[in-house]
Amino acid sequence: MMILNNLCNEAEIENVTVNPEVTVEKANQFITEVKSFIPKLIDFGIKAVIALIIFIVGRFVIKFILKCIGRFFEKSKLDTGVRNFLNSFIKILLYIILLIIMLDTVGVKTTSFVAVLGTASLAIGLSLQGSLANFAGGVLILILKPFMIGDYIVVNSAGVEGTVNKIDIFYTTIISPDNKRIVIPNGNLSNSSIINCTALGKRRVDIKIGISYDSDIEKAKKIALDTVNQIDLVIEKENSFTFVESLDESQITIGIWAYCNSADYLKTKYLINEKVRMAYKKNDIEIPYNQLVVHMN
Repeated sequence: MMILNNLCNEAEIENVTVNPEVTVEKANQFITEVKSFIPKLIDFGIKAVIALIIFIVGRFVIKFILKCIGRFFEKSKLDTGVRNFLNSFIKILLYIILLIIMLDTVGVKTTSFVAVLGTASLAIGLSLQGSLANFAGGVLILILKPFMIGDYIVVNSAGVEGTVNKIDIFYTTIISPDNKRIVIPNGNLSNSSIINCTALGKRRVDIKIGISYDSDIEKAKKIALDTVNQIDLVIEKENSFTFVESLDESQITIGIWAYCNSADYLKTKYLINEKVRMAYKKNDIEIPYNQLVVHMN
């Protein structure tokens, strides 16, 4: 049996014939492909070296540009958060430009790369629309500085007011007079009218007090003015002023203007109300109030 198998194998080997022409043709084809590939390889190598040189020079140029921008930011007295953000943004942008130049040098078509990058940026922008609005609002607030930490602001659109405690890139935190922590998105703040009550360092306190029609108006005005000017928290006393605000149905409304430091506003306002009321009571100046009269037949 083994002898039979050996005979069969020898027969198969004898049937396998080698065609020299086919072998030579394939060898020539391989050599031709190698020869045609070598110039492309050399060309790519040259471009790669040029791209590497561009990268090295580009890094040096980027560092120089960022150094110049950093000096400019220091002189501009921008907020630290804004400086860091703008510096990082410009750095990323410059490196993206450098990458595109390198790819174009090597021979990669950058038009499709830029298109993909633009599409990705658009998709990210749409998905983070609210956050980007808050981010842009935070940058505007930090650059334009409509208010600063420690300022007392009134946000009409949100119906809140308080002292600015913290300004972040996305949110601003204020502390209300009753010690509540309020966090407001910067996008809303940048699109709202904001009253900065402490920007000028002083505030005018406006008080309205009603007196009866039987009271002496001049006497009431003088008592109110003298009382206000005796309060230590009142500044620029020469600018304090009392006047007849209006003639109402059941009272004459006396207006009082007085100035104080912004930090003392509420304390001064409440103190004026208390002191003027006590002075009117002492000098028999009647402050009318609504009364219910019931007639019994």
